[in-house]
Order: sequence, then structure tokens, then C-alpha cells
Amino acid sequence: MKIFTFIISMCLSLLLHAQQTSCESLIEYVEENGSKKGSVGAMQLLQSTWLKNVEAYSINNSIVVIAEIKKDSYGFSTKQYIFCGIPESNWEYFSGFYSLTTTYGERFQKYIIDYQCDCY
Repeated sequence: MKIFTFIISMCLSLLLHAQQTSCESLIEYVEENGSKKGSVGAMQLLQSTWLKNVEAYSINNSIVVIAEIKKDSYGFSTKQYIFCGIPESNWEYFSGFYSLTTTYGERFQKYIIDYQCDCY
């Protein structure tokens, strides 16, 4: 019985994983098909210890953010992450000068990070 349960759970896990989209494919699709809405670049993020570049795209009446996150303290090694369904106001609060008392990292944590796309 334990073996049967294990096999069923493994099959379900593989089936669910196969239905998800890879984050790399999703990033590529958004960059090719979305229209760039704005960005917060490396010069603005010079003081950030973890953000290197953040770009917003409009696609299918939704805002998608692609963030390049530093893997080392100098930003020589990075990884891209994608965030979906960002409300327009959240992007504006993150990218604008509404709060000069908070850093981009703090605003990213507050307005963007909870919208990570369901991809692998």
C-alpha cells in the first residue's frame, strides 16, 4: 500500500510540474511580446545590496516585472525573477519618487515581491 501511495504521489507531482511554465520561457515571452512600461536601472540601484535592475512590461492588460537580483555583493552574478499581475499603483509606488525616505529595496519588498509568478 505504501508503494502504491508513493507511486501515485510521484505521478501527480510530475503531472503538476509539467503543467507549469519555466520562468525563463515566461521572461523571454514577456520581453518579446510585452511593451516596456518603465525601469529602475543599475545607476538608480547603485546603493542596493540586492537589486541590480527592475523592468516593467505591459502585456495582456497586466503589468509584469522582471527583476535582476544580485547573487554576489558586487552584482557580477545575477539571476532574473518574474512577478505577475502587479497593480498599476504598486509599480508607480515602487518606481516613482513618492517616498524618498525608503529605499528601492524596501519598496520592492512592499509593492512587488508578493506577486512572484507561478513558474519554475
